[in-house]
Amino acid sequence: MKDGRTFAINRRARYDYEILDSIEAGLSLLGTEIKAMREGRATIAEAFGKVEKGQMWLMNAHISPYSAAGPDSHDPTRPRKLLLHKEQITRLSKQVDERGLTLIPLRLYLKGHRAKVELALAKGRRRYDKRRAIIDRDREKEARQAIRRV
Repeated sequence: MKDGRTFAINRRARYDYEILDSIEAGLSLLGTEIKAMREGRATIAEAFGKVEKGQMWLMNAHISPYSAAGPDSHDPTRPRKLLLHKEQITRLSKQVDERGLTLIPLRLYLKGHRAKVELALAKGRRRYDKRRAIIDRDREKEARQAIRRV
């Protein structure tokens, strides 16, 4: 996949959640928000997706104010509209409601001249699941190293 610059990555997402499916969504931003993102002032660690009145929103994503903007800059944690097809929104909202899943952003990036967010349909992990994931990852790493030595 050819994409531009990645602005924010949710590193804890793959540790805290079991990723079941991912989808690319457009992100509706203000001018000062895209400029602040290009400065590297975006964080999606606490963000999540929410369906409200048939529209998808990115909540709790923090984009700090643009340094060259005046006092009337944007609100850093305002809800931002995600651009998806209606069928995609209904499918995701059904899975969130029926199966108890969560929509979390994995990364925020630029594709062409458009801001995109990679959303994941995820299931929360319990503490023992997290330990199991670490053990499995370590075993896989050791196996790969053993194969290289031979």
